[in-house]
Amino acid sequence: MELGSNQGIGSPRLAKEVFRKAKPDESRVVAYNLVSQVNREGAFANIRLPALLADSHLDERDRAFTTELSYGTLRMQGKHDYVIRKKIDRPFEELDAAVVDLLRIGLHQILEMRVPDHAAVDATVELARFVCGEGKASFINAILRAALREPVDFADLTDLSVQYSHPQWIIDSFRDQLKDEERLVELLTAHNTPVAPHLVAWPGKSTPDELLAEGGEKFLENNYAVRASKMPGLYQAVHERRAGVQDLGSQLVSEIFFNTAKNADYLHWLDMCAGPGGKAAMLSNLLKVHRLKDNFTANEPTPHRAELVSHVIPANEVISHRGEDLVDLPTRYDRILVDAPCSGLGALRRRPESRWRKNLTDLKNLVSLQRDLLDAGVKILNPGGLIGYVTCSPHRSETGAQVADFLYRHKEFSLISLEAYIPESARGMGILRDDGTIQMWSDIHGTDSMFMALFARRSEVI
Repeated sequence: MELGSNQGIGSPRLAKEVFRKAKPDESRVVAYNLVSQVNREGAFANIRLPALLADSHLDERDRAFTTELSYGTLRMQGKHDYVIRKKIDRPFEELDAAVVDLLRIGLHQILEMRVPDHAAVDATVELARFVCGEGKASFINAILRAALREPVDFADLTDLSVQYSHPQWIIDSFRDQLKDEERLVELLTAHNTPVAPHLVAWPGKSTPDELLAEGGEKFLENNYAVRASKMPGLYQAVHERRAGVQDLGSQLVSEIFFNTAKNADYLHWLDMCAGPGGKAAMLSNLLKVHRLKDNFTANEPTPHRAELVSHVIPANEVISHRGEDLVDLPTRYDRILVDAPCSGLGALRRRPESRWRKNLTDLKNLVSLQRDLLDAGVKILNPGGLIGYVTCSPHRSETGAQVADFLYRHKEFSLISLEAYIPESARGMGILRDDGTIQMWSDIHGTDSMFMALFARRSEVI
């Protein structure tokens, strides 16, 4: 029998506790706050969670549990919403937002974690009493117990969007691109598999050995990357901003672009879309160690994000302009990294909310923005210079199609193979495509699905 909001209110346990102040455990309170702020306020999980944890009294074990619960709930909420719809007697859209997020948190513990069923229900109901009161807590109790009594058989489902909790448009896009159902499932599975944070020892400021002394595993494919064995903020070098959190794929892209300077004289570098500063920090520090005379600039169009960039590289290297406005500035550059805003489909395993925030209209608008940024790069590129185009997406419209469109519109440019610039340690990864671009895949390479292409004016000698 499907349950509505009035069932379960007479639960003896809840009746006895109605006069007792709710005392939820702090780990679940933090998880709820993150899920709510991401879903209801547009927060970014990877930025907001560290702040919430810093304000908590949780030990390392509880922080790990909170991370798994909150990230997992956000990632798998499409699957959880399917269960909720099966167990309620009203339109899903009529449910209170807090109730939806609490049900998702409870179901994630039941369906995806090692939490005993009774503990998952009891702890979630206690959390619900704290968040939204007794009546809604009893409703949540009834729905979770109904989900336990008559579990949904996901094995009989043929809908991958439910089984693997991805929007249908993403499923369709990857299916069209991969043309291999088994490989598609492997990729979706990788997106739903939690991964340990990747750390970067910024050259000249820290070393992998320093990070490894506090725990972790060295990546053989890169000179600077370590797989963390604990929360990143617990590493002294990360706390002191001598190291950072950066996916191995992003580190490789930064190192590959830096390697294009081999045998070149003094160069002006520009990171046109510096974002929170990961690639900018890597390039800035590589230059300070190996090419001290070079000049580096990180541009971030959004002022508050530019402020974040200045936390990891010197403030005098940071500017804040729209990409098209850079044309009006006097400086021209020899190396321009267009790490363009994109759909983020390559980082679905690390950015749990990102799969729910984009749609096909957004993708179309992003492709147009990427095109405009590349055009702006052409106008501020010095003779003999190179443009590196990067997206954290494997989607054809943001990768191969964007490259083809650029070369069609800018016939004075050629696509340059990245083979010579891949670090020796990464040559066995198989990331180089036949056309000389690079494509990483989360299910194959254990990185975000990064794409990179390199352009040069055809008349110039590289």
